[in-house]
Amino acid sequence: MERRKSRLVKVGNREIGGRAPILVQSMLSCPAGDISGNLEQAARLEAAGCELLRAAVPNRESVRLIAALKEHCAVPVVADIHFDYRLALESLAAGADKIRINPGNIGGFDRVKAVADACRSKAVPIRIGVNAGSLEPELLEKHGAPTPEAMVESALRHIRLLERCDFEDIVVSLKSSRVEQMVAACQLLAAQCGYPLHLGVTEAGTLRMGRMKSAVGIGALLLGGIGDTIRVSLTAAPEEEIRAAFDILHTLGLTRNRPNLVSCPTCGRTRIDLFSLTRQVEARLEGCTKNITVAIMGCAVNGPGEAREADIGLAGGDGCVLLFRKGEILRKLPEEQALEALMAEIEAMQA
Repeated sequence: MERRKSRLVKVGNREIGGRAPILVQSMLSCPAGDISGNLEQAARLEAAGCELLRAAVPNRESVRLIAALKEHCAVPVVADIHFDYRLALESLAAGADKIRINPGNIGGFDRVKAVADACRSKAVPIRIGVNAGSLEPELLEKHGAPTPEAMVESALRHIRLLERCDFEDIVVSLKSSRVEQMVAACQLLAAQCGYPLHLGVTEAGTLRMGRMKSAVGIGALLLGGIGDTIRVSLTAAPEEEIRAAFDILHTLGLTRNRPNLVSCPTCGRTRIDLFSLTRQVEARLEGCTKNITVAIMGCAVNGPGEAREADIGLAGGDGCVLLFRKGEILRKLPEEQALEALMAEIEAMQA
């Protein structure tokens, strides 16, 4: 797919936009004052593959968290600021790699300019965050509801405000808990500006439905070439957000460092415990960085044939399993030996 061309913005040791890979980010969920808890959570997120880490800074005391994260984490840190522009300035002094603000709620032009000037001096970008649930009252009155058009008008208003401050290292997000609203707003804005876009369905919900909403919304935009960073917002441990985000990218062919697992839904011809076998293979492939396709099929009738493009795979028989590569059968195995034989073949394959 051809990606939308957007401005390249540097965030710490990472890049957003341009030809840079799509970054996966999450947000710390411990209370801002719990430094040790946040550092432990940040370490888990970093281990899970988080590439951009956001932390809420609700008060001056919370600025300590930014400094602590910068000392202990290699991942770029985003300070999430609302209302008090001084928190943005103090977070910058503490080492924040990016500032997330809504320019319309931190005061007048002088305060916005103070933040923009400080960010420019440190080469730190600003993310403008527009949320359907907190649009300006006059825009709600004008449009009658938090429509995609209202969201875009709000974003453009904030963009122009920063541009008046001679600041253009901008990332923009347009978020809604309604998938179709978020998609439409991002499509509209993408056609009207060249700044990189951060994608996400906000307040998406639980692990089950939140992943579904995010896959549909974020996936639809990425398929259209729109999007430079993503967050899957879940009412769950933030590590689950990282896993879900990479699953979305991998499904769309936007990652190249993990295997693709395909498996059949089973039918009346299946004579092995395919559900259990597939779960075990999926677990054993966790952490594998080989760009291969692994197929787990229920029967020998369709297995090697339907999965002939797979690099390696298993197909169930009557109490036995066929091990195959690129559609060619290698050997027949007892069911209880199939998992280890498959993993041995994968281990021997070149990355």
